[in-house]
Amino acid sequence: MTERLTATPAGVTLGALDQIADGTARGFVLEMRAGRFHGFVVRRGDSAFGYVDRCPHMGLPLAQKLEDYVAGDRIVCSWHGALFDPESGACLGGPCPGTRLTPWPVRVEAGTIVTA
Repeated sequence: MTERLTATPAGVTLGALDQIADGTARGFVLEMRAGRFHGFVVRRGDSAFGYVDRCPHMGLPLAQKLEDYVAGDRIVCSWHGALFDPESGACLGGPCPGTRLTPWPVRVEAGTIVTA
């Protein structure tokens, strides 16, 4: 079985920012020699915020359905209803008080999302 990684190297191009509708998110799976990384990127205007796809409450991926990370203006764990701030990853409600999502550093360069 491939190990599940929690970080990626800097400089990996993920794609154009405009491939993610504003206010939504897109999941990414990166296959590397050391294992497989699962993360997602939330778009807010011209900014992108990346997180490891793992709920701090139970360690499960947040989305049960493909790309189902955001509801309204919050990131939502579809398993337990935990709510997270898209810009900080902080838990705002549900069974995760005092925790936050693990950041996945990304940046936008000339309209392209790149790991940082």
